Parts: sequence; structure tokens; C-alpha cells
Amino acid sequence: MRLKIVGSAAGGGFPQWDCNCRLSRAARAGTGGLRQRTQSSLAASADGVGWVLFNASPDIRQQIAQTPELQPAPDAPLRSTPIRAVVLTNADVDHVAGLLSLRERQPFAIYASARVLAALDANPIFNVLERAVVPRRTLPAGGELELCDAGGQGTGVRIESFAVPGKVALYLEDAGRPEADYGSEEGDTIAVRVAACSGRSAFYIPGCARIDAALRERLAGAACVLFDGTVYTDDEMIAAGVGRKTGARMGHLAMSGEAGSIASLAKVKIGRRIFVHINNTNPILDESSAEHAVVRQAGWEVAHDGMDIEL
Repeated sequence: MRLKIVGSAAGGGFPQWDCNCRLSRAARAGTGGLRQRTQSSLAASADGVGWVLFNASPDIRQQIAQTPELQPAPDAPLRSTPIRAVVLTNADVDHVAGLLSLRERQPFAIYASARVLAALDANPIFNVLERAVVPRRTLPAGGELELCDAGGQGTGVRIESFAVPGKVALYLEDAGRPEADYGSEEGDTIAVRVAACSGRSAFYIPGCARIDAALRERLAGAACVLFDGTVYTDDEMIAAGVGRKTGARMGHLAMSGEAGSIASLAKVKIGRRIFVHINNTNPILDESSAEHAVVRQAGWEVAHDGMDIEL
């Protein structure tokens, strides 16, 4: 099983189009140790021919352009794609908007929780993906399944999905309830375990608001965990002067602190641990920063676009 990180940043990418903070300015200037990144997405293939995407980023055209594996093969039909299915981990814009760029009547299947599919169903713009060509399939609440293409042919990619603490998508929040935190554990946000025939597995969790004992138990023994790395500190965006929300308010767990992801997973046996979905304010984006050094010393890697993982 081969995994490829095609987008490693949080919503907006890095640098974000309107961000003028220190990190974004440095990235635009080409400063060393600051890699530009597109928005969150992972690709998986069991045979190196057909691929499954986990989340369809608004940057999907750029991601396909810089990822030969996701482009039509030289001997393929004039209109074709190796993308067989797309799995959505939530209904956030930075995870579903790329579906609209895949509207050229190429067959693939969409997999998501019932709540995420309901969000797509409620927005008629997604009807540009004709259901007879691009079927929508509900992920089961538990158990492992093989993902199939639009015609029902197996892809060889087997997954298990399960709900994790998160929140509803921003556009689904009720503006009349400014005091609400919109937290959810009912399928608005899911994690995915990708299983290889070798028996090894990787977990893809680009959004998670809390780590509890049950999640630690699930992750124990995993060959690889790709985990929510949105913010280093909970008040990071506020301190940077670019936002009013904490990481928790956005449904993301900070890396640092006693309850942060680094400490919470420190004693869990995991092969590779990689931070993904990294926000443009996160200091670990600067490879010369003290925060980046702390993350690396704790045994974590920082994802970048194009990173390959073999299971």
C-alpha cells in the first residue's frame, strides 16, 4: 500500500492568499526552510494504478498537476483519470470544494458519513456531479470495507472509518448562536484507518478536537498516524493577530500543552507519527524554529506536499 500526501496545509494553504503574517511573507519570499503547501488531502493506492483520495481540496487541480500518479496515463483514453474514489472526513470547504473541479463526467465514487453526505445533498451545486456517474455511498459506522470505484470494482484499498470529536462545518453553524461551540461526535468529523495487505495500517486524522483513552487504544500499534497539526498553541491565531478563534473553537487540538497531541500520544506505540493539516500561523512551518525542533525531538514529522509513505 502506498500513501502520498498531496496537500499538507489547513484551509487556505500556505501561504494563505490574504495572509500577511511573518510566516506567509517569508514563504512568498522563498525563505529557506519554509515550504509552500496546498490544502489537506491524502492519496492511497494498492496497485500504483488506481488511486483513492481522502478529501478533495480546493487546490485539487494544482495537486493533480504536481502529482503524476493522479494524472491520466500516457496510453489512457482522451478523457480519463486514475482517481477511483474520494473519501470525505468532514464537510469543511477545504475538504469538499475540490469535488466541483472533478465534474467532467469522469466516474468515481464518493464515500462519507451520513451527516457529511446530507450536507452535500442539501447544496444543489454538487449536483454537477451526476449521481449516475459519481455515486454517493455512506460509510458504515464500524467495520472494515474495501472501497470500490463507481462501477463497483474493488480498488484494493481497505478502510475503517470512525467518528472523532470535531465540529460541524463553518457554513453549517447557526449565526444566531454565537455562544455555541458546535462540537460534535456524531459523524461530522471522522478518522480513517487504511489497512495494507501486509497487516500494517495507517490512520488519517486531519481534524480532531480531543484525544481520549479509546482513541489512544485504537492507535496503539499503528505503523503510521497522520494527525491534526492545525495549531501549535490553542490561542495561536489570536496571538498572531489574524483571528479571534482558538484551535478548540475550530475543532482542532493544539500540539503543545499537557492535553495537547504530543503529550497525549507520547506513550502510545506508533511507528511513524506525522502532523498534517497545518495552519498558516503554525510556527512549525519554519524548519529553523524552536517549535519545529520540539516537534522533531518528540518523534514527530511535519508533513509536506509530495511526502510518500509505504505500508
